Amino acid sequence: MGTNRDAVEINNHIGNLKHKLNKIHQRLVDDDQFVSAKSMMSILKGGGKQVKFLLEIFKEHNVKTDLLAGKDISVSTAKRYWTCYDHVKQFIEDEYSLEDYKLKDIDYRFITKFEFFLKTTRKCNHNSSLKYINNLKKIIRIALANQWMDRDPFYNYKVQFEAVQREYLTAEEIEILYTKELHFDRLKVVRDMFVFSCYTGLAYSDVEKLSKSDITIGIDGKQWINIKRTKTNTRSSIPLLPIAKEILSRYAYDPKVIKSERLIPVFSNQKSNAYLKEIAMLCGITKPLTTHLARHTFATTVTLTNGVPIETVSKMLGHKSLRTTQHYAKIVDRKVSDDMKILEEKLKTQRKDVKENQ
Repeated sequence: MGTNRDAVEINNHIGNLKHKLNKIHQRLVDDDQFVSAKSMMSILKGGGKQVKFLLEIFKEHNVKTDLLAGKDISVSTAKRYWTCYDHVKQFIEDEYSLEDYKLKDIDYRFITKFEFFLKTTRKCNHNSSLKYINNLKKIIRIALANQWMDRDPFYNYKVQFEAVQREYLTAEEIEILYTKELHFDRLKVVRDMFVFSCYTGLAYSDVEKLSKSDITIGIDGKQWINIKRTKTNTRSSIPLLPIAKEILSRYAYDPKVIKSERLIPVFSNQKSNAYLKEIAMLCGITKPLTTHLARHTFATTVTLTNGVPIETVSKMLGHKSLRTTQHYAKIVDRKVSDDMKILEEKLKTQRKDVKENQ
């Protein structure tokens, strides 16, 4: 008899739990909220108040972000959020031995520990670590806006990026690179893609997708590139310089270009950078040649050094803020300073020679 009574009580309890969980599930669906076993159990245990977890919210954000990749945000930004998600997941497992972490328990110490984890366990440099911290910060902002957290763990946390020295090619180095005799087609193609970027300022991702429809006739009656930048989704308008035109005409009838409906053949970014290292060695260039170095070269050597106003350069680069372009202006100022020091020494020598000959 006792056994039957116990079974009835257990079944009743299971039935009640099932009924409560069904109601919780329906409420979450009706409110268009994220549904998971974890969220349902947290409401059940919390007497109706849903306890939110960091990875749960982070994942929900990333899934939505993926749908906007290539539209409102770049594909690389969407990927970076997933990389950050993986870092946070491993951090929570290593530091707290948990599968997830309650949003309401995240504090300043959690943030500083995560930064330390990125720099040590994940071996990220200072600026990369802070970029991931900023990814996490966005998730925290979402949580605060939805009142899932009572306090901001970033309140006393200051983000200070380190200044980065941007490399670029000089006019002499561009000429050496462009005129160097290369014996492999793959190197010739990558060299042309790189030089094209040097004279347009386009990032690799923008060169890769460049098509005939992106070439328009500008206000001056000449050919311009008009695109939306992949990374920032901002409009970029660039007049085509003679060398850039020359490179495009070289590939006008290339089978790969015709088939892909693009303007220039492009290898993957990884392969392009590997081939650029080969080219640098052949040309005797010691600077780390990468696809992005071409964009820096356009900003410094091709435009700012030749007196193009910084506002114009900023517009061509598709920068959202003039402050971003000013980093390049500082480089040019440094070069002017170095050149003037050389001139100063020359003038001293000339004066000395004149005095000696008097």
